[in-house]
Amino acid sequence: MTTTDSAGSARLLASIRPYLERAPIGALLLGISSGFPYAMIGATLTTRLAQDGIDKRSVTAFSLAFLAYNLKFLWAPAVDRVRLPLLGRFGQRRSWLWFSAVAVAASIIWLGFVKPETSLESAAIAAVLVGIAGATFDIVIDAYRIEILQPRQLGIGSGMSQYGWRIGSVCAGALALLVAASWGWQAAYLLCALFVIPAVFVGFWLGEPARHREPIPIKGLGTAISSVVEPLTEFFRRSGAWLVLLFVLIHKIGDTLANLTVRLLLNDLHFSNEEIATYDVGFGFIAFLIGIFIGGVLYERLGMKRAVLLSLVLMAVSNISFAVLAHMGHSNEMLAFTIGFENIASGIGGVVVVAYLSALCNLSYTAAQYALLSAAASVVGRLVTGTTAGALIQSMGYVNFYLMTTVVALPGVALFAWMMQRGLVDRAIVEVDVRAST
Repeated sequence: MTTTDSAGSARLLASIRPYLERAPIGALLLGISSGFPYAMIGATLTTRLAQDGIDKRSVTAFSLAFLAYNLKFLWAPAVDRVRLPLLGRFGQRRSWLWFSAVAVAASIIWLGFVKPETSLESAAIAAVLVGIAGATFDIVIDAYRIEILQPRQLGIGSGMSQYGWRIGSVCAGALALLVAASWGWQAAYLLCALFVIPAVFVGFWLGEPARHREPIPIKGLGTAISSVVEPLTEFFRRSGAWLVLLFVLIHKIGDTLANLTVRLLLNDLHFSNEEIATYDVGFGFIAFLIGIFIGGVLYERLGMKRAVLLSLVLMAVSNISFAVLAHMGHSNEMLAFTIGFENIASGIGGVVVVAYLSALCNLSYTAAQYALLSAAASVVGRLVTGTTAGALIQSMGYVNFYLMTTVVALPGVALFAWMMQRGLVDRAIVEVDVRAST
């Protein structure tokens, strides 16, 4: 072996080693558990309702179950501050992790046993409960992930978390479709509930995060109010914080609209369950993993700011491919290209945008601040999808609808570019922990 070969092998090992550390692997496992509840009330439930003959307006209205993910900042301070009885002795993060895991499993099993074709109201209530439990699970998982990762591991950990999220959502989504085809939806949801296990295992394996700031106990109404207000006021005291929040609110509108309606498009284009599982689930999964890898490379080579800007452009442009697919009709080749393009763009964005949002969090208020930022990231798109997306598709058609989603994504791109130019992206990132500095 030549000296050049030895040097190349050493560089390869050095690049792989950070991914094999305990914390990034833990982030991967946490991501697996985080991703599957979203799939259960997202693409999987959409397909189930469409196959049961539920009309488009009702199907898209079910996306309002995702509102729990957008409102989770309201109860995230409780995850930071409230000590659970009995489980609390295992630590603030672990106790909430295990408690929310049980809640997710139970609510998903119930959703599997309700029958939308006979009681749409019961199905809606079950979907909302899955949303609330899943959002709480996400609060804890995000806080746990940020606190187990050292600052140098932030980019790698975000990538591993995104790998895990897609593994969980794709595997649960594919498993649900395949099991439902043979044994029905009850068995499918019952089996998918087991996806909470990786996060439960991480709590035992890694223990309570060393970087977690022990919460100030809530004593009285004043302390309870401050537990909600302090994380928000600390964030908004930063330079450019309001513009950062505006960016977070608008940057994913187009992407959210496209993703939450794609199963309706595939159903109306008469793609079979097998084709959906192969391309939207299987091929999309591979493309997303490639996108995450590319995102990690871009994060290292371009830096966080330029990588985020590039990802925003790619996510906006990728929606045009849905319009082309809608125009062409049933085409497996175009479906493969569309799913590939969209998932690569989303994978890149998943790494760099999540790393950016994580960097904005103060460790004294990890759960509350990340819940606020991640919830804000898709609230507008989900509201539009749940209230008007079905009607928009019916009135303007799929082609014009997906072209519109591209246009509405452009203001977020322009705002982030302006924030970069003015230096507001850097100034809003917290450098020190406020409690540690006192």
